[in-house]
Amino acid sequence: MSKRILVIEDDPDINKLVAMSLADANHNVDCCNDGAEGLQRALQHDYALLVLDLMLPGLDGLEVCRRLRAEQRTLPILMLTARDSEADRVVGLELGADDYLTKPFSVRELQARVKALLRRVEMLSQRSEPEALEIVIGQLVIDQQRRRVTVGGQEVELTATEFDLLLYLARQPGKVFSRTELLDAVWGYQHSGYEHTVNSHINRLRNKLEAEPSDPRYVLTVWGVGYKLCETAGAPC
Repeated sequence: MSKRILVIEDDPDINKLVAMSLADANHNVDCCNDGAEGLQRALQHDYALLVLDLMLPGLDGLEVCRRLRAEQRTLPILMLTARDSEADRVVGLELGADDYLTKPFSVRELQARVKALLRRVEMLSQRSEPEALEIVIGQLVIDQQRRRVTVGGQEVELTATEFDLLLYLARQPGKVFSRTELLDAVWGYQHSGYEHTVNSHINRLRNKLEAEPSDPRYVLTVWGVGYKLCETAGAPC
């Protein structure tokens, strides 16, 4: 199904390549090469996905991402970066990007990543589940129907991907999931080397859910294996 996608990329050749690749996949694509203009468009229009370059003149991609998330926008963001530094990619994920591609990238991989993000959003919008509408673990309450999370009665603002990750863990509390399993289930692909996508989203969840993120009660690390959601917050699990 055709979706409307915004591409913010200052390199004219890459901008054109991304736009043509997405158009070939039957999407409607809007393009700009400036961070400030792109942010304005993203806030004013109803896009299904944002493809965002990290290095932009003036307002860079990290700041665009930060401001979008500050507006509590759940717009899926696929970040493009030419930087080899792992730290730079992690910062983008920590600020709210849902996924990233490092330049140079193949057209087929770009299309696959976009398809996976759009498919996940589409499936969530159509999902009708007979299971309990709320999952309650300690003071953590996950309202599946409203996609709303509260801790101790206080609402917690999560991005679409953060919510999906939390919900996936919460549906089987106590079960340990590897990073590869979470990549496949939440992001829709398996790719070695992208485990930091999961790590960064886990860190963001902890910062939002936990009173002490460095000593979490809900989202726990099982060293050498992966992550799990504790069945009873604060108790051994």
